[in-house]
Amino acid sequence: MALMVGFSAFMLWTSFHISKFDSISSPGVFPMLCAALMLVTGLMSLRQAWASSSNADDTHTAFQQFVIQLAPLKLVLFTALIVVYMLALEVTGFLLSSYVFLLLSMQVLGSKKIVVNLGVSALVLICIFIVFQTAFSVVLPAGSLLGPYTPEWLK
Repeated sequence: MALMVGFSAFMLWTSFHISKFDSISSPGVFPMLCAALMLVTGLMSLRQAWASSSNADDTHTAFQQFVIQLAPLKLVLFTALIVVYMLALEVTGFLLSSYVFLLLSMQVLGSKKIVVNLGVSALVLICIFIVFQTAFSVVLPAGSLLGPYTPEWLK
């Protein structure tokens, strides 16, 4: 939290130098407000963390407590899923990689109803495909796995 407070103070100082707060509509006002909000909430969290540090669990090291609090298994798995999804998009294409990503992410986030996950993933993917392909005319990646045999409706 101390790092967050320090970073917020630095961002406030940096954003002040954008336009020196000449007027309420100057370019630096919004960044200054965001940085000030980060600083205030960071100070509140630092005070809370400082107060709760006396109740800290002595069975874990500081690094172990950091991992438990900021990098729980669910977060690490979901982050890994996002990375694999980004890498799979180019190879397997949007439809297959997005469907598998949706299925696995629902599992990781706690849904245990496999049949519901299959249906919800398909429904969401159909809606996304229709909106982006039809309404926005965005060409979604077909993937190199299909190669030259990409169906016309995917182009």
